Amino acid sequence: MASASFVSLLVFVAMASAASAQLSSTFYDTSCPDALSTIRRVVTAAVRSEPRMGASLVRLHFHDCFVDGAAPNAGSIRGMNVIDNAKTQVEAVCKQTVSCADILAVAARDSVFALGGPFWTVPLGRRDSTTASKTNAENDLPPPSSDLQGLTDKFSNKGLSVTDMVALSGAHTIGQSQCKNFWDRIYNDSNIDTAFATSLKENCPQPIGSGDSSLAPLDRTSPNAFDNAYYSNLLSQKGLLHSDQVLFNGGGTDNTVRSFASNPAAFGSAFATAMVNMGNIAPKTRTQGQIRLSCSKVKS
Repeated sequence: MASASFVSLLVFVAMASAASAQLSSTFYDTSCPDALSTIRRVVTAAVRSEPRMGASLVRLHFHDCFVDGAAPNAGSIRGMNVIDNAKTQVEAVCKQTVSCADILAVAARDSVFALGGPFWTVPLGRRDSTTASKTNAENDLPPPSSDLQGLTDKFSNKGLSVTDMVALSGAHTIGQSQCKNFWDRIYNDSNIDTAFATSLKENCPQPIGSGDSSLAPLDRTSPNAFDNAYYSNLLSQKGLLHSDQVLFNGGGTDNTVRSFASNPAAFGSAFATAMVNMGNIAPKTRTQGQIRLSCSKVKS
């Protein structure tokens, strides 16, 4: 007889599969045919004005997929102003039709493409959560101090494979991180290039806390281009975060990192697949949830 945990897993997989099956790339073709072009116009302009914004928009989609009920405050999370702008412009052409969750998914794709990365078809038809959970955010999102097993578990819990995990980590080829997220790595980790660590210490000094908000690019080689340099950096022990470098540290993901470092097309394809898989994590569809009027807050 199957164990209770195994049966529960089967039920979860069945529900997630059923929900993702309700998503369609043509969902808005009739109800809001100008939705995707409107979102793309807003996102492309924002990323051209500030390339770092592309990373912020990808991060927002990641958080929205991993945490059920993400309802961030527009003033507290980078990129929400762009999402709210896109929502306002989409509402002008189609009232209460396009969800914020779908806007986030499309904006992430358009951000990656604007910075030279792959383009993929985004399944659509998500609805927005009616709740927000700080506890879920803290429990579900992998911290920058994660080891390989911790990362693997976090992604596996969401139905994502190890290859998905390594590919999605490649989003760190763009964006920046605060000193507080890599301080321990540059002062205490042994699997880090000495010159690389030394160069980071100037703006991230001891004692801890004295430069917490100082920024460093997650990929120094090409910080504003979506490419596979992130993986080459890992081969040279130049991953900025502890959770980056653990992907290439004698463990089970080493060969995948080597493959992506040597083959940009393989990375691009795997990343696009992983983004679709991530976007299919138990989406709310049909009569579930709501269509928010503002992406920064739940509609009352």
